[in-house]
Amino acid sequence: MPISDWPEQERPREKLIDRSAGALNDAELLAIFLRTGVKGRSAVDLARDLLADFGGLVGLLSASQAEFCRGKGLGVAKYVQLQAALELSRRYLRAEIAERDVLTSPEAVRNYLKSRLRAHPHEVFACLFLDNRHRIIEYRELFRGTIDGASVHPREVVREAMRWNAAAVIFAHNHPSGVAEPSQADLRITQRLQDALALVDVRVLDHIVIGEGDGTSFAERGLL
Repeated sequence: MPISDWPEQERPREKLIDRSAGALNDAELLAIFLRTGVKGRSAVDLARDLLADFGGLVGLLSASQAEFCRGKGLGVAKYVQLQAALELSRRYLRAEIAERDVLTSPEAVRNYLKSRLRAHPHEVFACLFLDNRHRIIEYRELFRGTIDGASVHPREVVREAMRWNAAAVIFAHNHPSGVAEPSQADLRITQRLQDALALVDVRVLDHIVIGEGDGTSFAERGLL
């Protein structure tokens, strides 16, 4: 049955207008983006199929152009639209915290870091460089691969901190497994980085591990 024949209160667009975007599930939100289905399948049916094929939203949103365009009802135009929407959301999240002390908006900081790191299929180590009022100067992804003493170099982090004239930093990295529990390697490299940055009077405010859910904060765990 086409969506136009559904009861009005069940149609994704009308439901969003009446109850807000938060009331829609992933398939319904994706259906609004897709706009149309394919022969014999409504946009919501197609959205459900795509989420199943890609293993959920993270898999769909992090797919390469070639992978994305192999999906039913998808093509280059929709890939470009989706990437533009993702970048807008990242810029919105950054703007939300750009002029504020990040310590007063930890949820916004985590949301921003999740938007940047959660979709990576490999580990990425990133830094938020902050001024003396703890406002964001720059976000940089510095290292890729397994996060351990061999792949994260304190001298590079110190060099970047000096380049941006940072007074403080927040580290973040993702666990592609989805488990946001800090490892012993995470703890060791954080201590090494903290010691190196202390020599140039740059404070480490937090290290956030991004997985499924909200992620894990070293500061909240008392690990800094």
